[in-house]
Amino acid sequence: MSGSTPSAAESLLVVEDSRIQAKILADKLQQSGYDVRTAENGQIGLEMIRQKRPTLVISDIEMPVMTGYELCSAVKNDAELRSIPFILLSTLSDAQDIIKGLHCGADNYVTKPYDPEFLISRVRSLLETPLADDEEEQQLDVTLGGTRYTVKAGRQQVLNLLVSTFENAVEKNHELIRSNEELTAAKEQLTRWNQELEALNEQLETANTRMSRDLQAAARIQQSLLPTSVPENPKVRFAWKYLPCDELAGDFLNLFALDEKHIAVYVADVSGHGVGPSLLSVTIGRLLTRQVSASSVLVQAREGQDQPRVVPPAEVAEELNRRFPMEEQNGLYFTMAYGLLDLDELVFRFVSAGHEPVVHVPRDGAPQLIEGIGMAIGWVDDFEYDDQQIQLQPGDRLYLYSDGVPEGMDENLNQFTNKQMLEMIELGKSQSLDDSVSLLLKSVERWCHKNGPKDDISILGLEIADD
Repeated sequence: MSGSTPSAAESLLVVEDSRIQAKILADKLQQSGYDVRTAENGQIGLEMIRQKRPTLVISDIEMPVMTGYELCSAVKNDAELRSIPFILLSTLSDAQDIIKGLHCGADNYVTKPYDPEFLISRVRSLLETPLADDEEEQQLDVTLGGTRYTVKAGRQQVLNLLVSTFENAVEKNHELIRSNEELTAAKEQLTRWNQELEALNEQLETANTRMSRDLQAAARIQQSLLPTSVPENPKVRFAWKYLPCDELAGDFLNLFALDEKHIAVYVADVSGHGVGPSLLSVTIGRLLTRQVSASSVLVQAREGQDQPRVVPPAEVAEELNRRFPMEEQNGLYFTMAYGLLDLDELVFRFVSAGHEPVVHVPRDGAPQLIEGIGMAIGWVDDFEYDDQQIQLQPGDRLYLYSDGVPEGMDENLNQFTNKQMLEMIELGKSQSLDDSVSLLLKSVERWCHKNGPKDDISILGLEIADD
């Protein structure tokens, strides 16, 4: 009989209650050239052995109906079947398993989980050393763990079982060595990963420190866009409040005198939050200054005249719309309320580019919303803006603000609304302008107190002094 090529007569019986394990083992044995049948328990296996004698039996131990020990004992106690080589699949948890195997007559042990190739080598080894039908048995009495066993086995059977036990031990030792080698390799890999992780954490910390420093610098630049002082003029008073929801904001506001007659005021709101909108807000803020230059938007030099030309609000909006088309700003746009207060005529001329309505508070009347009529800056090319104007009287007030005021949300996502805003402005009429602006801001903050404002808040107020 060849040790590598099974003969056509070599048929094996696999007795295994797990269908999946039986299928896997049967496939491996069939790939090695053996004819394989399977049985799902010892009783069925015994019937199949008696119906058609196999060349060798491989049986699990723990099975319903009839265990592997019981099946092995039944085969080895049958004079016609006892020479069939019998392999038990066991966990081999202690020495009693070997004694039980000898006791029931097993020829070989293979420990679960097993390498299929190792099991096939055991099959080949047993088939190369067949048991003789008339092999003389010896009876031994063995006591192990308080249990007495009577062992009847021939010399070849005992030798096969002991050899298989030794080979199992060697195989498990090899597995242990391989496991230790894999564990050592995994430990070394883990050490390398930890070192790489430490290096990445250091890089991340450095990047976070640098980013935090850069964000603080950007925030300081944004703060420079806010009013550094208010124009001092006996005819008008100003007050403003600014509350960004993040470190970098999209809102910005300012007010300053363009000449002895005109004071410019504006509130702008760039769409979105974060670095992109904040950079755009800084860029726009740098353009909206009183300085006369080649890129000046608010005032322009006039040839042959000492006094520069103050640009009307509608022209300012059209120039900004031309310079900041949305498709060139990564989809960003901004709304703006920009106005000029004429101190001689007490007229407020303004343009609203998609911005919140201006609130006019007559001295002896209720607050009124003056809706704007222009599109947001960047939405439509060559959009033509129109100036609007409000005739003011002594004691009148105006409020410009961003959408963070009426759209502030409470914990249930209910908005503050224009109605509540006008109520707070009405309530503040008896207070100073500065207190009135503070009251409006605090009212929005109280409304959003649970989650805090989710949008920037800008409020700018002016009041015409009494005669």
